[in-house]
Order: sequence, then structure tokens, then C-alpha cells
Amino acid sequence: MNDLKIVVLDGKYANPGDLSWSAIEKYGKLTVYEETPHEDEELIKERIQDVDILITNKVPLTEDILKSAEQLKYVIISATGYNNINLEAANDLNILVSHIPAYSTESVVQHTLALLLQVTNQVSHYDEAVRKGRWEESDWTIYDRSNPLIELSGKTIGIIGFGAIGQAFGQVARQLGMDVLAYNRSENSAGREIANYVTLEQLYNKSDIISLHIPLSPDTKEMINQKAIDQMKDKVVLINTSRGPLLNENDVAEALNLGKIQAIGVDVLSEEPMDKNNPLKEAKNTFITPHIAWATKESRERLLSIISDNLEAFKQGKPINIISKD
Repeated sequence: MNDLKIVVLDGKYANPGDLSWSAIEKYGKLTVYEETPHEDEELIKERIQDVDILITNKVPLTEDILKSAEQLKYVIISATGYNNINLEAANDLNILVSHIPAYSTESVVQHTLALLLQVTNQVSHYDEAVRKGRWEESDWTIYDRSNPLIELSGKTIGIIGFGAIGQAFGQVARQLGMDVLAYNRSENSAGREIANYVTLEQLYNKSDIISLHIPLSPDTKEMINQKAIDQMKDKVVLINTSRGPLLNENDVAEALNLGKIQAIGVDVLSEEPMDKNNPLKEAKNTFITPHIAWATKESRERLLSIISDNLEAFKQGKPINIISKD
């Protein structure tokens, strides 16, 4: 297997220079491209010519691109989501496809909490106030009524999508004294120990805070729209570290500006990188981070480790983390 050609099309995401590729290099001749323009189909085809194993995070792999790689045997999507590859075409071409499940759970939960605490504790606002000298000119504290602090204990949080990340965040919420509601297509005993499963309508009606951890699908695209917002409590707080297109961003921005939604913290947007005209950019009480919830060093180390595990299993003829269609 060591004579196989392995190409990474967008290595800067998993490893911007602070990690090693050594665990992957032992499986073949490795070429790492820091990035590959998504729109340059000819360059993508050129870089995967005569390649046996392809690793990519977000580069689109269409049927035409896959057909051009006549030697390609195995694709590893270096992410949990895999909507960038035509799985039906890969299956027809006998190309095996794996992904990287559950590597970022801890980091995403931590970032979700960070966004929530930014809303409730207004850390950036009060830090800025101190740096502007307001504390020096005040007494022992500063409190701005326009930036109220919120105690989480006793609040109800609704978690939409109660898989590994949703349940892990639910456990954190319980430790903070919150009542946890969950909506998921299926239920399990582990989830019942953390939360009360409810309908989506009940979750909207009862939650002070709503956090999204659900996959993007035709059924969930823009699920947070005006109809859903109308069912929510006034002054609800919304957190999204899942997928940007779950929100109808125009409807959410309007609800923020009208005060129906008190605040929102998001790590993902419908279009990435962010469009300069995105309505959330200028909406009130909006906190946006640039899709970094997954990107701690520890999380990326796990990602590379699981890529290595995938390669070892492929080498042994017992591939794991398969997403190819049957």
C-alpha cells in the first residue's frame, strides 16, 4: 500500500501548520495542497489524476470530477458532513467513501456554550466598556440596562437535534441548572436521562433558549422561519453551531430588529465565507463567529487520527466509517 498516491486537496483546514501529517504519510506518497479553489474544476481534475486515495474537506466532487480520476479507489471526507460528494456516482464508479464522525463533539459543545455565555454575560460589551475607561470614571461596577445579564439557572433550553452533540450540550445545560427539552426524529434511553422529548411546536412554545444541532436536509432547510418564530416565546435566545441554512436569515434578522428574538449566536451562515450583505451582519444583538466551533487543536488532532484509522482499516481490507451508498 505504501506505493499508493495520496492527495489532500485542502489541508489547511485540518492542519494549518501546527500538526504533523506523519501518521498519514506512512500509507503512501502524500501530496498536500493547502487549498484548492472550489470553482476551478479543471484544477481539481488535474490534482487528482493518477491518485489512489483522495482526502478533502469541502472541495466539491461531482460525477464529472470523479469520472476523471480513473485510478481513484478511496475518498476520505475529512469532516462529519459529506454533502460535497456525489455518493451515487462514487458508488457507480466503485470508489469507496468514508467520513470522520464525532471528532469535534467536545469542541462544538464548548463553542456553543461560549456563544450562549456571550449573550447572557455580555463579556465583549463590558470588556470594551472597561477599555474605554468607563470603570475608571464609575464606582465599583458598571451595569447597562441595554445590555442585561441573564442567569441560566431555571431557564428552559430546547435542543433541536439530540444526537451526540445535542446530548452532550444537554448535559452541560443541566449542570447549569437548566430544564432541557429535546426534539429529535428518534428517541433513546440516553436522551431521556438528559431531557424531556417534546414535539417541535412544544419546544418552540416553552423554550427560553433554542440551540440547533440537527443535520441539514430538504426537510430542515430554513426550518427557523417566520412561522417557527411566531410560535416561540418573546425574547427567545437562539444559538446555531450546526448548519447555516437551517435559518431563514431574513426572517431571523427581522425578528432580532423587532425584539421578538432577544439575541442570536451563530458559528455558521447560509453562505460561507460570509456575504457582505448577509442580513444578520447588521441585525441587533447578533454574535457571529467564522465557522470555528470544530477547530480547536485537540479536535483537529482527533480528525487526523481518525483519518489514519480509516486508512489503516482500508489497508486491512476492513474499511470503517463508510458512507458510500449500497
